[in-house]
Amino acid sequence: MKTEKKYTGLPGKPKSLPLSCWLVLLLGLGIASVPSLGASKGYILELTVKSTINPVISEYIDKGIKEGATGGAVCVVLELDTPGGLDTAMRDIVQSILNSPVPVIVYIAPSGARAASAGVLITMAAHIAAMAPGTNIGAAHPVGLGGGKMDETMLKKVENDAAAYAKSLAEQRGRNVEWAVKAVRESESVSARKALELKIIDFVAPSLADLIDQVDGKEVETVWGKKTLKLKGLPIEKLDMGWRYRLLDVLSNPNIAYILMMLGFYGLFFELSNPGVIFPGVFGAICLILAFFAMQTLPVNYAGILLIILAIILFIAEIKVTSYGILSLGGVVSLLLGSLMLFESPDPALRISWFVIVPMVATTAAFFLFAMSLALRAQRRQPATGREGLVGRRARVVSPINPSGKVFVHGEYWNAESEDELEPGDTAEIMSVSELTLQVKKVSK
Repeated sequence: MKTEKKYTGLPGKPKSLPLSCWLVLLLGLGIASVPSLGASKGYILELTVKSTINPVISEYIDKGIKEGATGGAVCVVLELDTPGGLDTAMRDIVQSILNSPVPVIVYIAPSGARAASAGVLITMAAHIAAMAPGTNIGAAHPVGLGGGKMDETMLKKVENDAAAYAKSLAEQRGRNVEWAVKAVRESESVSARKALELKIIDFVAPSLADLIDQVDGKEVETVWGKKTLKLKGLPIEKLDMGWRYRLLDVLSNPNIAYILMMLGFYGLFFELSNPGVIFPGVFGAICLILAFFAMQTLPVNYAGILLIILAIILFIAEIKVTSYGILSLGGVVSLLLGSLMLFESPDPALRISWFVIVPMVATTAAFFLFAMSLALRAQRRQPATGREGLVGRRARVVSPINPSGKVFVHGEYWNAESEDELEPGDTAEIMSVSELTLQVKKVSK
């Protein structure tokens, strides 16, 4: 009779665990391997702007704030150094800051940096404003948006609008309202220490690390309510602009836009002058497209563009029409005035530099004057072929001419007539060509 063996727990082949036990075990390991959401301390997102305020910079800052809000950043630090820029781009940045769910710290740095014009209002909108020693803020008088000079009434309206905007931002953030209005109306500018005394900013810090220590524990008001900043020990992650934003930012430089436009005109001119070359036309078209893109971000005066186009037309006309330099002179004057008027703005950062205008105008004028001189030489040059090419040439008499005979010229024998009596071996000058007979005269040796 067989006896049934019972499992005693001794070593041997282990029994399989139920499937439910394996699932519970794997689930437990998975949960243990996932960090607790509440345990994450977050990070500080740093943005850096060292440029004029334009739509490209606006897009970069808006992207950074949104990335910080969705990526778990405790705050966004905007390191700012700007001479100013466009009003529309500035307002977009201010709206992004005011509606940011994460606190935004605007830090005017490094030493020697500034927040002028549009930079003032961006700083005013920040939840926390700070400056490095040796920096300055101010001169926020409104900048024209292009299309020509504003009359006194329009200028006053724009100034009042900018002053009211600055006042509302200062009131919302609890900053010096009186100075904010002065910065707009009187273009007042102050140093970092003075800005702290006037309660324009909240802190003066020599470095970002020092600023973080000072800001730690401060309470700010965001669109999602009050938040206490706990920044000590948090890692700092820098969001670079990347090649795309850097390229677009470079194109938004008025000097670059001007050079691209002129190169575009040159390319199209060469292509139209020499159809089928292809490369100048393609190059010129690309340059013009990039230039027109850049002009969307700049205060363009269209009268300046028309003057530049007129200058190119006058230069081309000088090559075709002999005006003894009058058309060329008009082209130089038109090109110079158009270059000066192209980006008309009281903000130097939005105007073309003289160091770009003078070489470009001089090079363009020299090129077309050189082309004009070549055209005049070609027109005055004696024809080298055909009947016209024989007039003025010298021929050798091969048979007596009295009044007709034969001469040898250009490797050919021609019938010739002359009022002079010529003998074989004499030299004759061709005066005219009548059908297949040359009219010649004797040349004294």
